[in-house]
Amino acid sequence: MTTNNSRVRAIAVLLLAWDGNKKWATLALSSPSRRGVGGATRTTLTSSSSPLAAAAAAAEGFAPTKERIDQRRTAAIITPSNDDGRTNENAALVAAPSIDEAKAALIDLVPRMTGNDAEYRSLESYINLLEERYAPVLTLDFLNLAMAGEWQLLFSTNLLGRPSGRLRLRGMLQRIETDGLYGELINVARWEYDEGGDGVFDAYGDFNVKCTYAISRGSRMAVTLNDHELRPAWGSSIPEDVPNMVGYLHRAIPRELFDPNGHSMDITYLDANLRIVRLTGPNHEGVRNIFMRRGSLEINPVGEKSHTM
Repeated sequence: MTTNNSRVRAIAVLLLAWDGNKKWATLALSSPSRRGVGGATRTTLTSSSSPLAAAAAAAEGFAPTKERIDQRRTAAIITPSNDDGRTNENAALVAAPSIDEAKAALIDLVPRMTGNDAEYRSLESYINLLEERYAPVLTLDFLNLAMAGEWQLLFSTNLLGRPSGRLRLRGMLQRIETDGLYGELINVARWEYDEGGDGVFDAYGDFNVKCTYAISRGSRMAVTLNDHELRPAWGSSIPEDVPNMVGYLHRAIPRELFDPNGHSMDITYLDANLRIVRLTGPNHEGVRNIFMRRGSLEINPVGEKSHTM
């Protein structure tokens, strides 16, 4: 993978955290090679010149899964050679781990990523290995049973705009309700909003992207966007300028989750608590999303004082 520090290559999307100095830091919303005080990655992100360019950057390093079948026995994992993740000439290739080892390494890596190139290459290697060795589900009933429920977004390779300090995401969920070859898919962004800019996040709730899907072949899900729904929680103040707030949400949410219309989702890896999805379509071709089944991994980067919904 060619290094290009002038371009943001990929965004790891989890949650935004508010540090003790009231400055934005990130747990996994990061841009490579842009590090701030104490190792926290600064959210000085740049926009791609076009959606197609963004999609190409997001998919870089990930080959179409069916083209990598013959590489299973020669697969190797690239591991960062320094504690700070910097690349050096002594970076080594190690023997390919098992599926369980690659999965454990992936889950361990994502929450502590700082956005450097070595970490991203390791992430690519883990995802590629899991996809290469994945045996697709053979029956529709078992597929529906395995993917139904609520999934927490851990990582997206898609590029974002410029997140605002007035809005923070507490989490991104994907809720799937199955019904044979069809079903409902809802992307849920849990948000907190400081409309006055005074550091008081007194508006909070869910933003729902409501979709339906149809399974066309294999496990490919053709997605249709039906509606966007803003739902303030009980006890929340009501934002006075709702369109402005939705604009902040549009900038913060991965674009393939905000508007998946016209795209299909290929499940490239699926087990009881991990799901990897590859997007196919005009704007987000090759983008990967990594989900963990809700409740299988506890993450609370905003802190205990966050509103409970």
